[in-house]
Amino acid sequence: MTEYRRGVTVRDDNVERALRKFKKKIQESGLMDELRRRETYEKPTTERKRLKGAARARWRKKLRDQQLPKKLY
Repeated sequence: MTEYRRGVTVRDDNVERALRKFKKKIQESGLMDELRRRETYEKPTTERKRLKGAARARWRKKLRDQQLPKKLY
């Protein structure tokens, strides 16, 4: 199990700045994503289906970006 140690030092009684830094560190570490994923059980078939759909969407987006623009006349 991965241990997460995230901390921010509060300087000059600036709690708002420290809170922003802490939230940014948590977001970058991916801790919240992992917690959301672990909240409920997802069957392996459902997970595969979700990941396959996401891959399909990325592929369609890539193809859409490579197409020439439609003629505007």
